[in-house]
This record gives sequence, C-alpha cells and structure tokens, in this order.
Amino acid sequence: MAKQAHFSEALFRFLKGVKRHNNREWFQAHKAQYERDVRDTSLRFIADFGAPMQRFAPAFAAIPKAVGGSLFRIYRDTRFAHDKRPYKTHVGIYFPHKQAGRDVHAPVFYLHLEPGHCFAGAGLWHPETATLRGVRDAIVARPGAWKRVRKAVTLSEEGSLKTAPRGYDPDHPFIEDLKRKDFLTVTSLSDARVCRPGFLQDFAATCRGMRPLVEFLTEAVGLRY
Repeated sequence: MAKQAHFSEALFRFLKGVKRHNNREWFQAHKAQYERDVRDTSLRFIADFGAPMQRFAPAFAAIPKAVGGSLFRIYRDTRFAHDKRPYKTHVGIYFPHKQAGRDVHAPVFYLHLEPGHCFAGAGLWHPETATLRGVRDAIVARPGAWKRVRKAVTLSEEGSLKTAPRGYDPDHPFIEDLKRKDFLTVTSLSDARVCRPGFLQDFAATCRGMRPLVEFLTEAVGLRY
C-alpha cells in the first residue's frame, strides 16, 4: 500500500483540461475522467494516509468522503465572486483536527495538487481574531517553545501587519512573528514526485517535519495534539 503510486499524470491532464475549458459542458463530458483520475485516486490516498498519520498526529483525521471529508470540492463558490468560472483548477486535500470539524481555519496538514505548483503545507490559514490572539498569546507565554518551532520549521511569508498588534510589546524578540496573520509552512513538490510510488510515505515524512509548528498551534488554540 505505502509503495504504490496513488496519483498519475492523468490527474494533471484533467486539471490542465479544466483550466483550458472551465465550463459546465466540458466538465460534464469529462466527468467520468474526473471521478476516476482525480476524485477516486484522492479518496484512496486519504484513506491510506490515515494509518501513517496516526503515528505522528493521532488527533488529526483523514476522512475519505467525496462530500464532507478531507477532499475539497472541485466546484467553486461563485455567489459573491467576480470570477464566475465554475471549477477549481487544483485538488485540495486537508487533514483537520478531529475536534475542529469543518473549520478550515483551524490547524491542518494540507496537500495541494496543481500542474507545476504542487506543495505540502501545514499550519493556520486566515484564523479568526480570537484564534489569532490565542497563538500570539502562546508565543508570548512560551517563547522557548516558539523558538524551538522557529528552528525546526521555515514559515511562509503570507502577509503581516505593518505595526505591532494592539496589546503586544513592539520590542518583543518575536515581534515579527506576532505581526503574522497566517502561520504556515510549505514544501514545494514536483508533479513527478507526486506520481512516484511511495509518495504517501514521502508526504508523511514531510508532514512529520512540520509537526513542531502544528503541535504548537494546536495547543495554542486549546486543542490536544
């Protein structure tokens, strides 16, 4: 199981196709290809990833369901968007904390599959105000633990406040981290790497390396790692 190839070039061919022909007529004509090469292979990966993930993140879930699970829908929500294209041109797979439910703004492990732009990621993306404050307070309260995280993990530069957030010392040694609005770490992956046999174990090892950040964030928001 661990050494088989879950994904193939067929997944990337479909995503390239939907990028070129992002309309309902094309998608309906190629829906069987989507279900076979994208949806079903992703669900198998999710199901198989559950066991290795339990060894380094037992409180996190791999949910192999086409709706309401770890696989994001390919359908875009265009209700309030200027961009009315109906389909995403990437595959998003996330592994949430079991107590966080469908909250995509809670700490997660994440896999992004997109032609020429695949990556593994982990952390907090666009957390709500109370969650963000909890992380900032944890950094202030546990600077030694946060220092160990910063040594172990490279954080992505996703956007920060220009000044110190209200209520925090502008001279704090981790002030640049306290300014952050996201706490993410990302590892780029080639399309070929994603398609190799053994990618599941490769991804598990990558996520294991991201564990220090996810563990700190999970505890900071009041959940058990």
